Amino acid sequence: MYIGGGNTFVLLKGLYEAGIIEIIRKRVKDGLFYIGTSAGSNVACKSIMTTNDMPIVYPPSFFALNLVSFNINPHYIDPIQNSSHMGETREVRIKEFLFYNNEYVVGLREGSMLLIRDYDIILKGINGARVFKKDRDPLEFHSGDNLSFLLK
Repeated sequence: MYIGGGNTFVLLKGLYEAGIIEIIRKRVKDGLFYIGTSAGSNVACKSIMTTNDMPIVYPPSFFALNLVSFNINPHYIDPIQNSSHMGETREVRIKEFLFYNNEYVVGLREGSMLLIRDYDIILKGINGARVFKKDRDPLEFHSGDNLSFLLK
C-alpha cells in the first residue's frame, strides 16, 4: 500500500470518512507492505501531532494508523545557527510537542527514509535524521544506522 503526500489533516480526515483506518491497520499487521511519503508517513504514526501542515480541515481525531509507536516529522530542516529570521524552527516545534508527550519523534530529512521490517528499523538515504525524546538532547543518525530502539 502506498499513501503519498498532501495535507496531513485532509488525508487523515479522508481515511476516517472512508472508514478504512482499522482495515489498513489489520492489513499491515497481516503482512501488507506500507509505504508512506510526507503526509503518508505522518498518518502511519501514533498521531499527526508532529506534522508541518496547517489544519485546514478537522479530522475526527489526531490519532492516526498507529503502525509504529513513535511520530515522524517529515521534511525536517535543521535550525540555521545564529539566524534571527527563521521564526519557530522544527526543533522548537518538536520540543513543544515533547513538553506534553513522552515519545520519540524522528526528524526525517529530505532524501531519507525508515525501512521497517518486523522489529528492525534501518535509516536509509542520504541526509540522515535527528531523534528527539522528552528531556534529552536530540541524537543524530546516518544512513545504515539501526533505530530499532524506537519500537520499544
